[in-house]
Amino acid sequence: MEGRIFDETLGVFFLPFAAGRIPKHNNVSWRGNSGMKDGFSDPSYGRSLVGGFYDAGDAIKFNFPASFAMTMLSWSVIEYSAKYEAAGELVHVKEIIKWGVDYLLKTFNSSADTIDRVAAQVGQGATSGGTNPNDHYCWTRPEDLDYPRPVYVCHSCSDLTAEMAAALASASIVFKDNKAYSQKLVHGAATLWKFARDQRGRYSEGGSDASVFYNSTSYWDEFVWGGAWMYLATGNSSYLQLSTHPKLAKHAGAFWGGPDYGVLSWDNKLTGAQPLQYVVNAAFLASLYSDYLEAADTPGWYCGPNFFPTGALRDFARTQIDYILGKNPKKMSYVVGFGQRYPKHVHHRGASIPKNGVKYNCKGGWKWRDTKKPNPNTVHGAMVAGPDKHDGFRDIRTNYNYTEPTLAGNAGLVAALVALSGESTGVDKNTIFSAVPPMFPSPPPPPAPWRP
Repeated sequence: MEGRIFDETLGVFFLPFAAGRIPKHNNVSWRGNSGMKDGFSDPSYGRSLVGGFYDAGDAIKFNFPASFAMTMLSWSVIEYSAKYEAAGELVHVKEIIKWGVDYLLKTFNSSADTIDRVAAQVGQGATSGGTNPNDHYCWTRPEDLDYPRPVYVCHSCSDLTAEMAAALASASIVFKDNKAYSQKLVHGAATLWKFARDQRGRYSEGGSDASVFYNSTSYWDEFVWGGAWMYLATGNSSYLQLSTHPKLAKHAGAFWGGPDYGVLSWDNKLTGAQPLQYVVNAAFLASLYSDYLEAADTPGWYCGPNFFPTGALRDFARTQIDYILGKNPKKMSYVVGFGQRYPKHVHHRGASIPKNGVKYNCKGGWKWRDTKKPNPNTVHGAMVAGPDKHDGFRDIRTNYNYTEPTLAGNAGLVAALVALSGESTGVDKNTIFSAVPPMFPSPPPPPAPWRP
């Protein structure tokens, strides 16, 4: 089942969420170029921020969850490149990752060794009861945006820039065969990492616009996560020493077991509600750790007195994906276009407004937001937010808690699907350590052949 929807799910990433100049091979007829004035439309910034990905069903570009999404995709490629290749999707997923990290490189001076600012967000979401046009008050196709889009610059944002460093570092391993580009990513990651460590602070402090939508609770877990990826990308053991330091783990809450303990998400990276995005991340981790155990010739693990075989992790992962695909009390597939019943009123501006030659202004598109008719365009393969804790679901466009797809959530779904796809299990054992020097010296070469 996982293999059947893998192609469609991966395909949703690039075009329904893509910003900037859409490639010529665009096969989503209702998408086109958008956000072509980003960066320039804010006089205080005045430089290009064209490209990247919109966060969800709106047109805001948040670097924090977008960086997490690119890290998750890169991680899945590093571990399962053979599965991507077998599915004919390796080139495609690498294009998606490059689209995302190329945009991140635009948001700071990536050629410098030291920086003092990063463009953290493009667009505005918080309406605060006002009527000024912005990306949440308005309901219009991204291609028809005609209002100024502010750029939010941060000067002290350790969580954001450590996450961005993780995205660039992990992508550098994906593109290790392109030495020049890989080194460009590593250099950018190192610059961001230095900034994160030198200028401490949360990017969403002080009631910023980002705090309303993607509030970060701390930067310590990003230091653990980012440091690990910096080590894997460079082989520099100082990153490993930092990311594994007990005091850092303690600050990150690795030992206290709070409400988000053990939940991998854009905000919490300790494990490496409103689930479905958290569910797919858990499914990916379960599948991956099962493969790690098999790679180490470990048949399972003990939890107290009970022994669990590695297959238990994969079985758990499959139950989560099966739930998402329709084995749930509602018998509803939460992946658009898959199965007999799936959401038809997805909270996505581009999908809900017909491409009919009419340019709907800020409030002119409200009629498409509020109509009870199904969306005229289908976001094939997109996973929506999903049901509540009681398995309830309302297919209503205006209720984004149920029907909005997100970039970060769908990254987790792609990662989980590729991990579970195919008949064989197992990770690509050496790729993730390709930049790490061997722990022991190489054996000497064999002696020359004996000659009489």
